[in-house]
Amino acid sequence: MINAAIVGLGWWGKTLVESLAEGSDVMRFVSLQTRTVSPDVEAFAKQYSLRLADSYEAILADPKVNAVVLATPPSGHMQQIVAAAAAGKHVFCEKPFTFSRLEAETAVAAMRKAGRTIGVGYNRRFHPEMTKLRERIKAGELGVIQHVECNMTFPNALLLKPTAWRAIKTEAPVGGLAPLGVHAVDAMIDLCGEFDQVYCQSFARVLQGETDDTSSMLFRMKVGMSGYLGTVTTTGPGFSIQVFGSKGWHRLEGVTHVAGASSEERRTRLFGACKFQPIKGPLEVWEAEKLDIIRTCFESFARAAEGGATFPITPEQIVHGASASEAIIRSARSGQVEKIS
Repeated sequence: MINAAIVGLGWWGKTLVESLAEGSDVMRFVSLQTRTVSPDVEAFAKQYSLRLADSYEAILADPKVNAVVLATPPSGHMQQIVAAAAAGKHVFCEKPFTFSRLEAETAVAAMRKAGRTIGVGYNRRFHPEMTKLRERIKAGELGVIQHVECNMTFPNALLLKPTAWRAIKTEAPVGGLAPLGVHAVDAMIDLCGEFDQVYCQSFARVLQGETDDTSSMLFRMKVGMSGYLGTVTTTGPGFSIQVFGSKGWHRLEGVTHVAGASSEERRTRLFGACKFQPIKGPLEVWEAEKLDIIRTCFESFARAAEGGATFPITPEQIVHGASASEAIIRSARSGQVEKIS
């Protein structure tokens, strides 16, 4: 059993704790550390039987904690991961892992040196429909892959307080990249391999603060296909990913993590209608099964930490995802096509 500490308790940190609340055979939350301890935090800790720690250092010094789960702003992830590695803790880091290839490499290297497991919260990878799509591509059922595209939208930016870290440009550059787009970046790496280059445009059409609300990215993958990602943070919730090949296309639809929705909905209803259209024959349509992908992701991490099957998002893919995010940010600033290392 992996005893974990949640570090950071915004609405998403609470959702992470709630995903294991009904009990798991491999992982449980036992303690909590967050920047501001309010009556709401104290009540949450009591409800879920979590020990309240007064500092991150106290969490790392606790021999009863095997792993830390970081639900904190991305600017601090590298330092937090390196410190956890030095303390001998496994680390599950919520996305975005980092916006820097160098920081990602430093964090991964520290975990490797410590012999501990690193996981990242790209939970959509774990849904059975993503597995079916991955297997369909590998089996050649879509033929030569020509293009992959994804759209991710929600209204959450309309609800942010100016002091929220997601409303600060240094923590959430390129609008919806941090809260939404990195999921699609990881999915494209998973389905199509590494990126070669990207062009990004990003701006604010509705928001009056620091951050953008409308962003679009054009990619070229190293093996040849093109890609597109669009994010809008000030409209209705939606999610779609579609892969086009010489034998047909496969599309998954659903919603995104909407602030204010129930915890159960945020964890289990991200996938909905699924479609497959071959170049010959009728359109196939079915409904995705309901699955708590956050719990599934955690349990995969915990089994890896206990010496079981390797966590499926490899350290190399984590680093390449950070490199892609870094190039996207550079392109948004430069207005030029940027190479992804």
